[in-house]
Amino acid sequence: MKRVVAIAFCGLSLGACAGMPSWMQFELPKAAPAATTMQFESEPAGAEVKTSVGPGCRTPCSLAIAADEFTVTFSLNGYQSQTVPVRVVMPSEPADPATGAAPSPRLVPNPVYVELQPVAPPPAARKPPAKRTPARSAPRQAPRQAPTAMAPAPAPAPAPAPAPASPWPPPAPAPSR
Repeated sequence: MKRVVAIAFCGLSLGACAGMPSWMQFELPKAAPAATTMQFESEPAGAEVKTSVGPGCRTPCSLAIAADEFTVTFSLNGYQSQTVPVRVVMPSEPADPATGAAPSPRLVPNPVYVELQPVAPPPAARKPPAKRTPARSAPRQAPRQAPTAMAPAPAPAPAPAPAPASPWPPPAPAPSR
């Protein structure tokens, strides 16, 4: 009988653990991602590399980075800055049957390569056009035409028509004082 009571007690205990409130449960801390060596290259070389997780260098270079996802910004004087996102990719291969170890996730892209584009020069300020002064020379004379017969003078324009009469009488003159 003691065995039945002990088994029942163990069953109830395990059932109680499954229904434990979330504030009583605890999570194991996540393991930090393993450091991965990242290569950084740019065209032209010598660009400054800054990562969103802290470290930086000048291309071509490599850094050991322990992060899941981050961004890399390349900058160089006279060129437009470029930002590249780096993300974690889980491998599609199954675990190695000989060792039983699963392949580790990797950061993509690795190496990170960018071609920096030159900055367009600012538009040149337009100068106002220079004032042109005409060259002084002898006044031009109209070419002489051969005498021709006189053309008749144009007819005078007709006189304007009188205004139509108003149906209203004209206003009375104001009395003088």
